[in-house]
Amino acid sequence: MNKPWGMIKDPVHGFIHIYKIEKDVIDTLPLQRLRRIKQLVFVDLVYPGASHTRFEHSIGVMHLAGMVCKALPVDISNEEAQMIRLSALFHDLGHGPFSHTFEDLLIRKLNKTHEDLTPWIVKGTELKDILESYGYSVEDIAELSVGRLRKGKTFFNQILSSAIDVDKMDFLVRDTHHTGAEYGKVDIHRLIYTMNVIDDNLLIDSSALPTLEAFLIARLESFKAIYFHKTARAAQLLLVKALKAADEELGICKFNSPEEYLKMDDYSIWYLLKQCEKSSKIMEALERRQLLKCSYERELKLEDRTLASLINLEVIRKKLEEEIANIAGISSEEVFIDTPTLPSIPYKHALDFDPMEIPILDVEENRRRILRATEISKTIEVLRGFLNIVRVYTYPQYRERVREASEKVLGGAPDSTRVSY
Repeated sequence: MNKPWGMIKDPVHGFIHIYKIEKDVIDTLPLQRLRRIKQLVFVDLVYPGASHTRFEHSIGVMHLAGMVCKALPVDISNEEAQMIRLSALFHDLGHGPFSHTFEDLLIRKLNKTHEDLTPWIVKGTELKDILESYGYSVEDIAELSVGRLRKGKTFFNQILSSAIDVDKMDFLVRDTHHTGAEYGKVDIHRLIYTMNVIDDNLLIDSSALPTLEAFLIARLESFKAIYFHKTARAAQLLLVKALKAADEELGICKFNSPEEYLKMDDYSIWYLLKQCEKSSKIMEALERRQLLKCSYERELKLEDRTLASLINLEVIRKKLEEEIANIAGISSEEVFIDTPTLPSIPYKHALDFDPMEIPILDVEENRRRILRATEISKTIEVLRGFLNIVRVYTYPQYRERVREASEKVLGGAPDSTRVSY
């Protein structure tokens, strides 16, 4: 890592230096395929600029991982830093077509997520040969890419997978840049340059507490206004329906090797879904932006935790859909209950964190203390409050009937609960 091979101009981070091994792996099918997988599926229906891909996000995560390695006041060898950068570059290789929207099918059919497939791809493709030719452990990089390295330094995993990791930092500022939504304009460099390692765990200095608060608030607001925007979700729900309908005919999840899996991207599966009789009408509607309509929306708070837990169970959700449809006098196939804990939600873990996992290093009068974020920040303590959203979608002609039925089944929803525009 002494001398960079060249540079990539990134719209978010500026010029990013890359090294020879990184250039070699970038020019492989597993990495280049990410150019054909959008970062935010259907969010461009709301924010037209949000057409960026998993490829540029992966480059950005690699860059930030390298920054953390340089900023931490601990000894990280060049070889270790390169391993962390490569792992960060690989962290999204397991994503299927349409990113998180494909996750629903993966879990349903194979009980796997993209994080399960990422190490499989690293260890089973041309990436293995390249890494070995440079003397790196393929197994270590594959496991570290998803934050599951079981040996060595624990904080290496935390750089890539924690409440404040380089993946979240990049997607927050990148998605803000491309959508034009201002929620994620956070000084992530301040967070990086105030990180430390104590007892093999990653910490943030208390001097950066205001920035940490801003980061967590930005994550919350971006989730509500971008990732769970009702229009983007309406299209994603239809796409999930199309994938499920076509899976039996197309055998989408019947891949047996990384090579077969890597043949699937947004372009190829979109084409196949259009050709499949069971999904073609849905795809035609999506191409014409003929979407489901949100009939009911309710924000669930801490006191509604039991209701939220029940709705998140598929069998309960299906029963509720049937009951709403029965009252509305339509088929249950025309009612869709949506919650942010579904696996098809982009960044469904954006709110699934415990701020107590974020240790803060506080130094006062030469006395060093490690505190929980909630101990010194009332703002972060408030953010611990449970948040969930339940929406009911249907086709435009049934919107009013489903609204009335949903209110009978799920309770009235005042206008103040609306969470996106």
